[in-house]
Amino acid sequence: MSESLVLALAQINPTVGAVATNVERIRAARAEAGAAGAHLVVCPELSVSGYPPEDLVCRESFLALVREGVGELARDTDDGGPGLLLGAPWAEGGRRHNAALLLDGGRIVAIRHKHHLPNYGVFDEARVFVPGPRPMPMSFRGIRLGVMVCEDMWHPDVAEALRDGEAELLIVLNGSPFDLGKHGRRLANAAARVGESALPLVYVNQVGGQDELVFDGASFVLGEDGDVVALAPSWREALMVSRWSRDDARVWRCAPGPRPASTGPSEAVYQAMMLGLRDYVEKNGFPGVLIGLSGGIDSALSAAVAADALGPERVRCVMMPSPYTSRDSLEDAAAVAHLLGVQLDTISIEPAMDAFQAMTAAAFAGTSPDITEENIQARARGLTLMALSNKFGPMVLSTGNKSEMSVGYATLYGDMCGGYSVLKDVYKTTVFEVSRWRNAQRPEGGRGPLGLVMPERVITKPPTAELRHNQTDQDSLPPYDQLDAILALFIEGELGLAEVVARGHDEATVHRVWRMLTLAEYKRRQAPPGVKITERSFGRERRYPITNGYRVLR
Repeated sequence: MSESLVLALAQINPTVGAVATNVERIRAARAEAGAAGAHLVVCPELSVSGYPPEDLVCRESFLALVREGVGELARDTDDGGPGLLLGAPWAEGGRRHNAALLLDGGRIVAIRHKHHLPNYGVFDEARVFVPGPRPMPMSFRGIRLGVMVCEDMWHPDVAEALRDGEAELLIVLNGSPFDLGKHGRRLANAAARVGESALPLVYVNQVGGQDELVFDGASFVLGEDGDVVALAPSWREALMVSRWSRDDARVWRCAPGPRPASTGPSEAVYQAMMLGLRDYVEKNGFPGVLIGLSGGIDSALSAAVAADALGPERVRCVMMPSPYTSRDSLEDAAAVAHLLGVQLDTISIEPAMDAFQAMTAAAFAGTSPDITEENIQARARGLTLMALSNKFGPMVLSTGNKSEMSVGYATLYGDMCGGYSVLKDVYKTTVFEVSRWRNAQRPEGGRGPLGLVMPERVITKPPTAELRHNQTDQDSLPPYDQLDAILALFIEGELGLAEVVARGHDEATVHRVWRMLTLAEYKRRQAPPGVKITERSFGRERRYPITNGYRVLR
């Protein structure tokens, strides 16, 4: 019976659908692990297909491609090197499963199917997979491994079944998306399973961006006492080698490994935005991004994230002034571009405003200027950005934040134009906090400049859309600290009106915010995808009907 074990945790960044590329990533991780003396390499959930593959798994040709890739990797293990424990969608008997496969000695040694299929939040696995039974341990070179797939760790019954089956070590394959607070919840659930089973636990998570989801890595090892023994870095690929031995009581113990410092919330939000944008742009083949730089904080922060994610040379900004654009805004936009080292063009929208005024003069006769003319300005800017995108190829990065998207303070086909948004799930108050953080330091892995990325005035001046003279956001919205607190209770907390008022908020303001939130659903359905940051992002996680007669939330 083996008395030592070297496990390599392969925290990789797969691409959904790119089976051949994912196979090569796994193969490269195995080669590196083999050089470090590893016996077994553990890869994330569905690492062969990428996660989440969604309806790709409904295509027989895709499943065949996955099976072929798994076969290649299995044959690789006939070289006397480390085995592989990896995740893949797997069809058996006409049923599709989210599976963990153990490859060793040139063949597939064991297969286990995910038992708990999450069907909440961003997850929709019950739609495309069939659950498996509670698994029994896998035998690997004389060691009984208790293998769980992601959600299985969040329930006690699977670990209990593995313990009863005399597993010696728990291993969890994960595709666990980031949100603020998620890492702590993972550790708490993992520690609970350790406490219930008295077994140490290995947790391997993927890293990278996939559409609106970002995976933060942060794989870890817990000892049999539930304490963290080793922790992989967040936000980047890594191979963490863990070395195990049995003690006199036949308990597997892991030698202490790396313990990188944890990141604060502002840094975590920034890293998530940076990684989400980088992978969205690069995995989809865009040459860079195009941003409407207004001189305000949202576009300044979006530009900073883009410069850090892609490099300043791949970021092009455009200032599109109108007669209502202040001198401060012109100066601040120029200063942001200079600090970031990005290209800045200036294209006035005044000729477009004049043209639309002439075009609509007869139709609008007898009416007074109102929000219609304001929206025309926003749409002229959106049209300009999309024209530049069409002509030169970079993707338009929209700059609206979660506070604005919540209450509809955005113009369809105007400032909502774009292929992606890094601020979509970031409240305005968080925008201020993260901007101050980025001005104080450059993120690890950032490709932008050291030092300030925006003038202090961009952060401190009152936010304004500048669609009319002397306009500020607070002409139309409650102060952002009040608005965001109420929105968080409605969206993340799912509280009713009376409950929100009971938290100390003005009743009339609470009713007003709920009405704006409800009426703006049709706009949010047409918004570009963006990085998930909070526990409940718009889109896949919060699905309210557009046509909705329910106006009183108790």
